[in-house]
Amino acid sequence: MFIQTEATPNPASLKFLPGRAVLPAGGRDFADARSARVSPLATRLFDIEGVSGVFLGPDFITVTKSDAETWTVMKPLVLGALMDHFAADAPVLDAAAGQPDDDALEDTPEEDREVVRQILDLLETRVRPVVAQDGGDIVFHAYRDGVVQLFMRGSCSGCPSSTATLKRGVETLLRHHIPAVRAVEAVR
Repeated sequence: MFIQTEATPNPASLKFLPGRAVLPAGGRDFADARSARVSPLATRLFDIEGVSGVFLGPDFITVTKSDAETWTVMKPLVLGALMDHFAADAPVLDAAAGQPDDDALEDTPEEDREVVRQILDLLETRVRPVVAQDGGDIVFHAYRDGVVQLFMRGSCSGCPSSTATLKRGVETLLRHHIPAVRAVEAVR
């Protein structure tokens, strides 16, 4: 098995491409070992000293390291853990893990639902594929009074260029296509 690696705009994160599906769709973000208990793969990665975050995408894994570690030391350890996991044909997620609740319209007032549908469509078709190329993800959180709130995940979380991505990229795109959108902001 050959696993490719790619740098991301976030120097603390590396993107690993195993050449096979990781998740059937979407992404799962794990900020610590406790939250990773639903994923044997993420748990294995958190067993490596210095791993501070794991993001599982459709066909990639983004690993974030602590500031005290270097990729020179960590990269071979992560590659080894990934190879062992996939060679054993172990599951990425436990069967009981389920999927995170992505029903954005459920908590949206009726008068904003069409705007939110448009936002979700643009995020899914134009934004998320581009952000995934850098090992990250952007997920809708809420829309209120013309302001779109988004979560940054994977390599995008804590990335020095994430603010520019939101303001110059995502906000510009959404405002151009949806006049009701006035601003975009990240939530944690």
